[in-house]
Amino acid sequence: MQEVSHTRPLAGRRALVTGSSSGIGLAIAEALAKAGAAVVVHGLVPQAEGQALAAQIADAHLVPCVFLEGDMSNADAITGLIEQAQAALGGLDILVNNAGVQFTARTENFPIERWQSVLNINLTGCFVAIKAALPAMQQQGFGRIVNIASVHGLVASVEKAAYVAAKHGLVGLTKVVALENAEQGITCNAICPGWVDTAIVAKQVTARAERDQLTEADARRALVQDKQPMSRMTAPAAIGDLVRFLCSDSGQTLTGAALPVDGGWTAQ
Repeated sequence: MQEVSHTRPLAGRRALVTGSSSGIGLAIAEALAKAGAAVVVHGLVPQAEGQALAAQIADAHLVPCVFLEGDMSNADAITGLIEQAQAALGGLDILVNNAGVQFTARTENFPIERWQSVLNINLTGCFVAIKAALPAMQQQGFGRIVNIASVHGLVASVEKAAYVAAKHGLVGLTKVVALENAEQGITCNAICPGWVDTAIVAKQVTARAERDQLTEADARRALVQDKQPMSRMTAPAAIGDLVRFLCSDSGQTLTGAALPVDGGWTAQ
């Protein structure tokens, strides 16, 4: 029987977080491990770096943690990743689809190969992973699927045709999977972050500061307030905490939701 405590509510659970070698994905992996889950870390970093990262998480939280590679644009590789994760952990209870890519251009100038790449990784890759993970979750009568969508799964911005289309599609996919598995002990939800304080966003802050001759602090505030009423960015750890809640027993009836964590962006 699964051992559950207030400090380790996910003890005995087994999780795969795609795109978890840095940023939001790493924060999610850390949050799940801290809560007691065994974790598969996944990413495009060199094998030695990935294994070292997994060892750090295992040592810090005293849970099994392994690193696996897998091309999220290739259906066979994704199916293989799910199978490897199940083999490594002895099963899979939690799937977090976090891996994603971005490309910006006006619609009339958007290269078709870039369109296809963004949809392949941000939408089709999630579908393939869910499809591969569901049968075992259905058989065991338990599963938590969390798709890291975006505020752009709810609203649009210019020059992001493929990203917005993929993330809107991911929110729709989330709802279908939730409905189909409502009586299977499986929940499926999407998290829709606005500005999150990651290394990628830090580069945008620096570029804004240089472009507008601003301090880093003023550039950060200006960048965020272009969209969000709240000038504070979300910490990656806060996304990790929300995923942890969704995967806990407290989240067992929360399903099919698209949860904005966006400083009021979509409230406008």
